[in-house]
Amino acid sequence: YKAMGKFFKGLASCGAWACFDEFNRINIEVLSVIGQQVAEIQLAIKGGLERILFEESDIVVNPGFGVFITMNPGYAGRTELPDNLKALFR
Repeated sequence: YKAMGKFFKGLASCGAWACFDEFNRINIEVLSVIGQQVAEIQLAIKGGLERILFEESDIVVNPGFGVFITMNPGYAGRTELPDNLKALFR
């Protein structure tokens, strides 16, 4: 999750998009933290905030930020998404 946090810092700062393939292959514990990270950035954008403290760093929030996922449910080794992530990726 720390690596994903660094990735989200960069994406949010420059307003980039990312698409994560086979997202539900990540461990459930890590998925939950990722959901909190994405929600924090999305709330900042919705609130019109220009800067936030994210993962112990002060970052600029560019409203162009976007995260998309793909997943293949039902295959061996796949995890059900936590509720906080289901709400973010509909």
